[in-house]
Amino acid sequence: MEGEANGTLHPSCGASEPPYSQELLQSLDLPGRFLFAILTLMTLIANLVFIEEAVYIYRKIPSSKRSIIIWINAAAPVIATTSCIGMWIPRSTMFTDFTAAVFFAVVIHKFLLMMIKECGGQKLLLRRFENGRFKISTGPCCCCCLCLPHVRITRRTLFWLKLGTFQFAFFRPVLMFLSIVLWTNGNYSLYNLSPKGAAIWISCFIGVLTIIALWPVGIMFQQVRTLLISKKIIPKFALYQFILILNHLQTAIINILAKQRIIPCAPPLSSSARGAYITQQLLIMEMFLITLISRVVYRRRYNELEPPECMAEEAGDDKQTPKIILNGAVSEDGLPRG
Repeated sequence: MEGEANGTLHPSCGASEPPYSQELLQSLDLPGRFLFAILTLMTLIANLVFIEEAVYIYRKIPSSKRSIIIWINAAAPVIATTSCIGMWIPRSTMFTDFTAAVFFAVVIHKFLLMMIKECGGQKLLLRRFENGRFKISTGPCCCCCLCLPHVRITRRTLFWLKLGTFQFAFFRPVLMFLSIVLWTNGNYSLYNLSPKGAAIWISCFIGVLTIIALWPVGIMFQQVRTLLISKKIIPKFALYQFILILNHLQTAIINILAKQRIIPCAPPLSSSARGAYITQQLLIMEMFLITLISRVVYRRRYNELEPPECMAEEAGDDKQTPKIILNGAVSEDGLPRG
């Protein structure tokens, strides 16, 4: 900071690449090393909690839901692990961020499938909502477009919803591969967001694909949240949203602040590298907490929903209950009231 005030910058402040891990570790003081140890321990605990939870899910959850729930529970530990690797090895940030982003792209698709599975599968969902309609005026695409019509719930609409999330799970790894290819040729850099660089265009395209993928999840959640309230779908959706916001929005805000040098450089870290460094440390702590909360939410055993036939029979029985009007009073058992 003194160097900036005097008009001279430390060489690392103008560096385009983060430092090597040995440079970073040598620059740490005692509190910094203690923080590194604590965050690494939190990452290890998060992974151990997830492994224990995966074993429980494998033993107790039906096979049709097993892999989906394990994938969703793995989101927070995987992000914590990639952030920890990026913290220890700053030059691996691009690869660790890509890995976390690709994994969460798959989780978005899996979360949609989980909501369908919790309703009993696609066939039972269609029977439960055979006369229902999807409200498509929901976030993040069309939350302000209240004039949009409601869409009938059919196999076709379910196909389009699943395709909306699947496209992101498919294209995100493809774009990751393209980014690495361009990086090897010097055309891609996380810290070069000029219009002439490839990073800004790939990031914008990913942003559009992300919004398209989140829209079907929001539509399905609005439809099934009342039906699945006994299965704690609202806390599960909240955890999913927290991971999304923290891993994407929080990261984007910190990166913007770093690019504008609002987050100052701290040798050997430039402003951009320090922004990534702060993001990784925050994500480790946040994903650690989410892992613990997910264990509580997903570990419970919930009762299966009643088949649509049982619900229809109960409704029919209620309608067929004989009613007799005696002196203006209605009795369901054929006897006068009072």
